[in-house]
Amino acid sequence: MTEFRVSEAAALLGVSDDTVRRWGEHGRLALRRGANGMQVVDGGELVPLMAELASGGALAEAFPLARASARNRFVGLVTRVQRDGVMAQVDLQAGPFRIVSLMSREAADELGLQPGMLAAASAKATNVTIELPAGADR
Repeated sequence: MTEFRVSEAAALLGVSDDTVRRWGEHGRLALRRGANGMQVVDGGELVPLMAELASGGALAEAFPLARASARNRFVGLVTRVQRDGVMAQVDLQAGPFRIVSLMSREAADELGLQPGMLAAASAKATNVTIELPAGADR
């Protein structure tokens, strides 16, 4: 899933639907009409905006760590996938949280991970895995 409806983009960014539409009108986000006629935004467009919003204090206050990590699962957008011979580093921006996972390149390739994709990171001790939500399009 690399294309998001306005309401989905708003949820990922932690803002209202109207804010996303306003940002589209002012050129901060590139909104377009999807196949069904609804406004959509490419996931890659959200990556720099999510990083910018995550660095601000207001967003961190809106998503306190204790509340957000209750189940050790973070849903967000893949912001970077760096592959080498055997390993891959995958960065995920989940609200104000940047999650980094080191995994085999094979696993990253099988998931088809790329910036702008919706994914979830689940953490156990120091191991972090990236998984795609059920029914997600690759």
